[in-house]
Amino acid sequence: MLNACGKRASAHLLRKPFVSSMRKVSLVRLKSSSALPPSAIGAPSAPLARAPYRLQIPLSFADNPDAPAAALCITTAGIITVLVSVGGLTRLTKSGLSMVHWSPHKLSPPRTTEEWEVEFEHYKQFPEWQQRKSMMLDDFKFIFYWEWGHRMLGRVVGGVYGAGLAALLVTKKVPKGYHGRLFGLMALGGAQGAVGWWMVKSGLGEDRRGDHREIRVSPYRLAAHLCTAFVTYSGLVWTGLELLYPAADRKQVSANAAKRVKELLAEGERSGAVKSLRRLRAAAGVTTALTFATVASGAFVAGNSAGNAYNDWPLMNGQLFPWTDVMEDHPVNGPFYRKFFENTALVQFDHRMLAYLTSGAVAGTVLTGLKLNAGPLGAGGLGLITPQAMNALRTTGAIAVAQVSLGISTLVMNVPIHLAATHQLGSLALLTSGLCLSHSLRYVGTATRSL
Repeated sequence: MLNACGKRASAHLLRKPFVSSMRKVSLVRLKSSSALPPSAIGAPSAPLARAPYRLQIPLSFADNPDAPAAALCITTAGIITVLVSVGGLTRLTKSGLSMVHWSPHKLSPPRTTEEWEVEFEHYKQFPEWQQRKSMMLDDFKFIFYWEWGHRMLGRVVGGVYGAGLAALLVTKKVPKGYHGRLFGLMALGGAQGAVGWWMVKSGLGEDRRGDHREIRVSPYRLAAHLCTAFVTYSGLVWTGLELLYPAADRKQVSANAAKRVKELLAEGERSGAVKSLRRLRAAAGVTTALTFATVASGAFVAGNSAGNAYNDWPLMNGQLFPWTDVMEDHPVNGPFYRKFFENTALVQFDHRMLAYLTSGAVAGTVLTGLKLNAGPLGAGGLGLITPQAMNALRTTGAIAVAQVSLGISTLVMNVPIHLAATHQLGSLALLTSGLCLSHSLRYVGTATRSL
């Protein structure tokens, strides 16, 4: 009898690929008798209803018709990660104003000594040269290659995504309902290049306010440039996750979660489970939003070189709040609100406060998720959080700890290049984990609405 059952099961697995069959299974009971209480053996009907389940949305790639589009989005997001890193290093090495012309058709850097001399002479015609008159040609080549590499990586992003999207169109593999979004992401990437040049022009003599000790680009335009990159990246990651975890599977998990609550909780007890799940999902969304806001404030810290001041922690020059520096020592022309974006002391204070808020949000989200998973609604009870969500939860907590440590170290060590660049990448990693966490909890909304 057992042999016959084994043969039938083997034949079934051979007829159907493993991944394909797993996609249709999102509610799994643990079948080992050791996983059941002693009373369950020999009387399975009632105890089996309370046997542990494992809710899981399987990662769908092998048998997923949307996999090529998902791969395009995730690959492009990966290249943007490199682009953001190189962009940060370009700023930190003060190389961003070395290319004073925008030539979309020109790909190669100068090759001969004569061509380098011509490019160097162009650079000398702009304000930054007045602060770098000791610069030699080899020094100019160093900063030029950083900016050139950053621009070329931007074109690589556009080329890879554009070619991939064209291939999807030709092969008719653009997922249904995603044409507008995929083209919108391409337009956003194109706008990023224009925003980048708009930013550079602000450091070439345009839109100068006359109240800076050194030539630098407008902090507003720098923030716009960085935020556009992060928005594009976020859109690509979110779209890739949607395509890798199909909606049908998410709906099935939502139905299974709702069914589990109905089966195992009395009607009067369900509201507690619903509130806990909704609280966790809301906390994940707030955490991700705060992360983005902190990134934006970090752009103003960079644009105003505010990280080079107040290099102590947790105080600022021995004060909780540098009131005198905010109100008197660093005047800003124009309305008071501009102090929040241009005053060195207030810009850094804002970034610190947003970082604290984000850290607190991460801690609250992680604790909420762990409590929900381990408490009465956890492994010993309902277990309503999927493995994807738990992994994203733990990862978000770990990255947040690392990012806070990097931020403090970067500040107290007076912004060394390697730490500052790593800190910027850490912000992208934290945003990514927040996006993954928020996406992995999408099933919660549908599940709780049906209760």
